[in-house]
Amino acid sequence: MKYKITERFTSINGEGTRAGQLAVFLRFHGCNLSCGYCDTSWANKKDTIYTEYSGTELYQYIKSTGISNVTLTGGEPLIQPYIKELLVRLSKDLSLNVEIETNGSIPIQEIQAITHPPSLTMDYKLPSCGMESYMLTENFTYLQNKDTVKFVIGCTDDLEKAGKIINTYDLTKRCHVYFSPVYNQIHPADIVDFMKAHHNNGVNLQLQLHKFIWPPDKRGV
Repeated sequence: MKYKITERFTSINGEGTRAGQLAVFLRFHGCNLSCGYCDTSWANKKDTIYTEYSGTELYQYIKSTGISNVTLTGGEPLIQPYIKELLVRLSKDLSLNVEIETNGSIPIQEIQAITHPPSLTMDYKLPSCGMESYMLTENFTYLQNKDTVKFVIGCTDDLEKAGKIINTYDLTKRCHVYFSPVYNQIHPADIVDFMKAHHNNGVNLQLQLHKFIWPPDKRGV
């Protein structure tokens, strides 16, 4: 079993519950969605160069870094053939904190059934993204308290819809919830004003740290 990897590198987590902590990243090739604000769309193109690694090779690379946080990203990790086999392998090493960044359009029930499953950072695509019709709200049923739902905010209408989804599915009682502004598209202060006006207790505003430390389009960070 081989996995198509466009990048593997070490850096800090730029967002999420372990933001600012060291992590080793595996970026998979390909995605089933085409989001208007995607900042890694290059990794999804058919002609993007990738390297194929076995699960053993990826595990050995992770361990060689000496870093315990592991982020599987993309692209879309959950569309990769044999991804469950890789996750099962990684889950057996309890010294690792494995996280998957997934776009919300792929069922997660089977992943959550793994013994010691990875934590999920799952998007809900909002109207400005153009991909909302692909969202599987049934995934919310399988979220655990270690998981995260991320709303990427591009405009005020996105905030209104995010608020409705949070309330409808009681997300702040199920998992972590984050608002993340589209870089240079909406001012973070506007999101804070919305949160105050709507009493969004339990919701976290996050800024993508890596885009402030390095140029926003820099790869491998």
